[in-house]
Amino acid sequence: MRKNGLIAGLFGVLSIFIAFSLSAKEDSGHEAQHAQEAHADDHHGESGDYNPVPEIMHHIADSYEWHVWGDIHLPLPIIAYNNGSLDVFMSSKLSHGHTYKGYSLDHGHLVYHDEEGHEKHAATLFGLIQHPEEQFIDLSITRNVASMILSIVLILLLFGSTARAYSKEGVPKGIAKFMEPLVLFVRDDIAVPNIGEKKAHRFMGYLLTVFFFIWINNMIGLVPFFPGASNLSGNIAFTAVLAIFTLIITNVSGTKDYWSHIFLPHVPKWMYPIMWPVEIIGIFTKPFALLLRLFANITAGHILILSLVSLIFILESAAVSLVSVPFMIFMFTLELLVAALQAYIFTLLSALFIGMAVEEHHDHVAEEVH
Repeated sequence: MRKNGLIAGLFGVLSIFIAFSLSAKEDSGHEAQHAQEAHADDHHGESGDYNPVPEIMHHIADSYEWHVWGDIHLPLPIIAYNNGSLDVFMSSKLSHGHTYKGYSLDHGHLVYHDEEGHEKHAATLFGLIQHPEEQFIDLSITRNVASMILSIVLILLLFGSTARAYSKEGVPKGIAKFMEPLVLFVRDDIAVPNIGEKKAHRFMGYLLTVFFFIWINNMIGLVPFFPGASNLSGNIAFTAVLAIFTLIITNVSGTKDYWSHIFLPHVPKWMYPIMWPVEIIGIFTKPFALLLRLFANITAGHILILSLVSLIFILESAAVSLVSVPFMIFMFTLELLVAALQAYIFTLLSALFIGMAVEEHHDHVAEEVH
């Protein structure tokens, strides 16, 4: 258990730094909301009808500060590596459209204006390679990153307390009673059936971590008040990082039979030029399906719940709440199931891909004979 807890911590920290570079352009903050409130037409169409899109997009997007209650917001650290120097300050310095050290927020995106008036934007992964002089690296602790850190702390506490319970008593007590069936579920119903009993233990640390990591972050996102209400699993950078881990583990662990199936398939040799591109593309489509499924399902759930609430303001009738609120409660309850289901599906498919990579031909033959 202690080993799994340590893996959870390292996994989360590494995820944070990878997510920084992937999601730099995706951050949108509360300052965009202030700008939208200053212009009523952002919330109302030409006919004066309420427009829920800005509110919904503000909720599902990332932010440089964390909403606590009412007009109270918790500023978060902005960290930017620009022109060889590291600039660190709180996001409150940029509130209400202010500029600090040349930095400002433009519709929630961090931008930098040098003394000559040139504008730099936070770097994307490919933009940094193509136009490094026009970009800077944004390493800020955004709301999603802060939510991720919170989930890491919770995972360490869960695994740490469970490990202590077993080391002292040897019998599960307290939180260990809750954790034991979940750990056994991941082992007996996910890892062993897909990877095999002999090899499953090698990957249990990763599978347990990714299962609890996704599940806890999904649950935090469903809490409608601080420190919840983030949309971490609805950030494609976050899901991409998890899928990249599965991709790396799968291919690094691949056996000779796995690579032979890709480059030396049992087909006529004249078909190799056709099969090679198909098999190589298949290596990447599997993790792509992982990241897209998790991202789409979690984002869709948040949008649907907020859309049901917005119906009251769109139709300008309190009577609509008699229909929309029960539906919203139903969808929220369903999202509690989806939060665990998506963690299960991601872990299950990861175990399946790993199992396909580590399976050896003689193991398959032995199973068929048995």
